[in-house]
Amino acid sequence: MTRRAVIRRSLALVLGLALTLVPGPAAPARAGEAEVTEYPITTTAQSLPSALTAGPDGALWFTASGVGRIGRIGLDGQVTDFPASAPDSLPFAVATGPDRALWFTEGRANRIGRLTTTGRLTTFPVPTADAFPAGITAGPDGALWFTEQDGDRVGRIDTAGRITEFRVPTPDSSPTSIAVGADGALWFGELTAGRIGRVDRAGRITEFPLPAGGGHPEDLAAGPGGIWFTSADTPDLARIDVRGTVTRVPLPTPDADPAGLATGPDGRVWYTDRAGRVGAVAPDGTVTTYPVPDGAAKTPYRVAVGPDRRVWFTELTGNALGRVGGVAAFTRFPAAPGS
Repeated sequence: MTRRAVIRRSLALVLGLALTLVPGPAAPARAGEAEVTEYPITTTAQSLPSALTAGPDGALWFTASGVGRIGRIGLDGQVTDFPASAPDSLPFAVATGPDRALWFTEGRANRIGRLTTTGRLTTFPVPTADAFPAGITAGPDGALWFTEQDGDRVGRIDTAGRITEFRVPTPDSSPTSIAVGADGALWFGELTAGRIGRVDRAGRITEFPLPAGGGHPEDLAAGPGGIWFTSADTPDLARIDVRGTVTRVPLPTPDADPAGLATGPDGRVWYTDRAGRVGAVAPDGTVTTYPVPDGAAKTPYRVAVGPDRRVWFTELTGNALGRVGGVAAFTRFPAAPGS
C-alpha cells in the first residue's frame, strides 16, 4: 500500500497493518455492560461524524467530515450545524481554542478553520501546498498546534491566524493526531513512519521509533504514565513515556479495533472500539467495556469528555453521537499483561 493510499483512508483507518510493541508487566482487567445513549444527527444524512470536543458554551462540537460541516450537540441531544468552507473540505479534527472559538482542520481544503459559537467562520490557508492538515489541539502556549499529513510538518497557529511550520525529520512520516503531554510538549503520531514525535514550544522535534515490526499510530491522548495511543488495525492500546519507552496495553476482547482516546475525569483512559464498544482502562490496568447497540455497523470512532463530565463518542458510519451513562453490570476478565 502506498503512502498516499494510507493517508486517503484516514477517515476509516482500516489499513491492514500490524504493530508489535514491548509488553509490560501483568495487570488485572474486567469488562462489563453500561447504559449507552445515542443521539442521531438529524440535520443531515451520512455526515461521517469524526472528531469531537467539549465546547466553551456547555455543548459538544464535532466535525461532520462527509458533508463539510461543523456540528453542535447540546446535552439534551439537540443538534445544529454550520457550514465549513466547502462541502468537500473534509473537516476532520476539532479543538476549543483559548479564545473560546472552535478550531478545526480541513484536509482537502488545506485550511485551518475558526468558528465562533454563533457560527461566524474564518479560515486560514496552510502555507505548504496540499499539506492535508489532520490533527489539532490547543497548546500550552495559547496557540493551536496541528499536523500536516501530506506536508510532513507540524504547524502552530496563533489566535490571530499566523502560522509557523516545523518540518518532521523523517520523510514521508504522515503526522496525524496530536496531543499535549504532561511535560508541556506536543506529541504526535507518524502514521506511515511508525514513530511517535515530540515537539517543544520552540519547534524542536524528537522522534521515537516504535519497536519490533513497526507501527502505525492513529490517535493520542495524555494519560497515566505518558502518552497513550492507538494503532491502525492493532487490537491493543499502548503508551510511551518521556524517555521513549513503549508499553503495550492488551485489551480483553480478541476482536478489539481501538480508534480514539481520551482521559476521563475518573482517571481512566477511555477508548472507542470499531468492533462496537467503548472501553476504559483504569490506573491499575482494569479494562471495562461498554457495548454500543449494533455498534460494529456504526463504527465508534473518536471520544471526548463533555461539559457534563460524561464520556461522549462519535459513530462514524452510524450518523450519530453517543454518551456513556451509568454502569449496569460487570463481568471480570482474567488478568491482561502490559498495563
